[in-house]
Amino acid sequence: MPKVKPHRTSPSLDMTPMVDLAFLLVTFFMLTTQFRPDEAVVVDPPSSTSDLRAPDSDILTLIVDSKKRVFFGYDKAPIKEAIIKEVGAKYGVSFTPTQVKQFALLPNFGVPIAQLGSYLDKDTEQRKALNPTLPGIPYDSLNNQMIDWVIAARKANATQFQKPTYLVIKGDGDADVKTIQTIIKVLQEKDINRFNLQTSLEMKPTTVN
Repeated sequence: MPKVKPHRTSPSLDMTPMVDLAFLLVTFFMLTTQFRPDEAVVVDPPSSTSDLRAPDSDILTLIVDSKKRVFFGYDKAPIKEAIIKEVGAKYGVSFTPTQVKQFALLPNFGVPIAQLGSYLDKDTEQRKALNPTLPGIPYDSLNNQMIDWVIAARKANATQFQKPTYLVIKGDGDADVKTIQTIIKVLQEKDINRFNLQTSLEMKPTTVN
């Protein structure tokens, strides 16, 4: 008696729902993605083999470039609005609501408080052209505005969010060592003894047995 072979059908997969899902995801990311503004200064930190990571939020960054300039940055917009109001009040400098909102959008800045208002009034392209010539934030003993920004940021974050602020010093690989030492000394004089020195990660050397 001949064997009866069962009829086999090829499986089919409808890809239409997958295509729809892909387009939905693309649309979602296009609508929700926010591009970060250009930083006022870009530095190339020295490399190290340390794999310790800085915290993901509540980060205050002091950037030191190769020209001995210091730039200040914070990662929370509400905190930056409180900071500029407090530091401005200390130095007798007032800012308009528009300037305050604009300051909250900046990743970092490097001008004395007296020049900050005119810097904020400029548009993005004008600030970008001006950034290479900025003097940086004063940090000398006679006019130490840098420490006032640091103290105001720590105070605002503790008041609004009841969280500590993590301080990161990000220096260029060609930055002046004495400048870094001066900044650390100023921080320690205000009992700020915990901070991170940011580096770029390089591969650890391998040993051959």
